[in-house]
Amino acid sequence: MRALLVIDVQVDFCPGGALAVAGGDAIVPGINAAMGAYDAVVLTQDWHPAGHASFATSHPGRAAFDSLQMAYGAQTLWPDHCVQGSPGAAFHAGLHTDRADLIIRKGFRPAVDSYSAFFENDRTTPTGLEGYLRTRGITEVTLAGLATDYCVNYSAQDAARLGFAVTVRADLCRAIDMGGSLAQAMTDMTARGVVIAG
Repeated sequence: MRALLVIDVQVDFCPGGALAVAGGDAIVPGINAAMGAYDAVVLTQDWHPAGHASFATSHPGRAAFDSLQMAYGAQTLWPDHCVQGSPGAAFHAGLHTDRADLIIRKGFRPAVDSYSAFFENDRTTPTGLEGYLRTRGITEVTLAGLATDYCVNYSAQDAARLGFAVTVRADLCRAIDMGGSLAQAMTDMTARGVVIAG
């Protein structure tokens, strides 16, 4: 049984959004076309409360893309994005959301960010996705979405660590790529046993 995990294809991560990934909207048709080949489709949705700890605006004197030490480790500070209920938090209008069997919302805890579809950034608090996939009998997952070097990367590595067979469709992802983060993510995913396709 195979699942397609579609990571954070939301307005704020697409061109014109608060944390836009270059070409983020270009992957939507390909993701839609791929959905029919899988036994399950899961969408993830960044879903931050206003004033989230990962927002630079929550830390006076700090700027977006600064790094700050949190209780759970280093945290990149981001522009305010994907605030719960805001237009920017919505899925891209062209994404076929009706095909989704499950939508996982992440990053809703005010004090901890969540890149991975499986765990918060403290690396221990689960989102519930692992249990869902196991009860559905899913053993293989393919990932697509935004951004390759952050939420896709963390999700893929966690899936592999949890024992799933993992493929990342690089052609159906786009990256932020800050300071070589894309190359590092590809190296780390491959080392974890993730297959990079596309």
